[in-house]
Amino acid sequence: MTLGAVEPGLLLPAFAAGLLVLATHVPLGSEVLRRGIIFIDLAIAQFAGLGIVIASALGFEVGGWRMQLAAVLAALAGALLLRVLEHRARERLEALIGVGFVTAACTAIVLMSHDPHAGEHLQELLVGQILWTTWGGLWPLALVTAAVLAAWFGLRLKASPLGFYALFALTVTASVQVVGVYLVFASLIVPALAAAGRVGRAYVIGASGYALGLLASALFDLPAGAAIVLGLVAVGSLAALASRPAPSS
Repeated sequence: MTLGAVEPGLLLPAFAAGLLVLATHVPLGSEVLRRGIIFIDLAIAQFAGLGIVIASALGFEVGGWRMQLAAVLAALAGALLLRVLEHRARERLEALIGVGFVTAACTAIVLMSHDPHAGEHLQELLVGQILWTTWGGLWPLALVTAAVLAAWFGLRLKASPLGFYALFALTVTASVQVVGVYLVFASLIVPALAAAGRVGRAYVIGASGYALGLLASALFDLPAGAAIVLGLVAVGSLAALASRPAPSS
């Protein structure tokens, strides 16, 4: 373990990617908590991942526009399905979201079952490849982030149930290909949960968790995605404990 293992040229683009993810995921996560649909991000991220798997099975170029389109369409289809279920079965929505997640996940596993690189592809889908991020590769994520924030705060699409689900699908589709399913979930839920509705505090918690996880990954040669998730949980837990009122005597 030495500071020489920390390579700014590798870590800074990854950290920038994390900040772009947090820019949209903090307000979206607060809305998810308010609506009480905690696992919607896992389900939609898995739908987007299923779209990527289908595109790969069809021989589409990795990272090409057809694969991106397949991921967006799959995520939008999943979001529309969840919106319909919210309208028709609100009291069972969390259970149905879980069923949607496991169905999409198992469909992806079946489609990858004859792929000799299936294990590698599944790991990339779950924990992402954030350390492979380059400055040039951040442009698509940056454009999606700017568009979603403009629609969220400028057009106030969060007030529209269908608009919320559509923005959620687009955001998650862009993020899951950079940071993976697990980190999408952690970025949405942990900062918003630990900050108890204070958006500025949530951004600080999220940025600190990403920085801690990336640093730990570099120093101890750990998988970056998993290390960042643990970093977010650690920082979020400390922040939540620090904000608890002292017990009265």
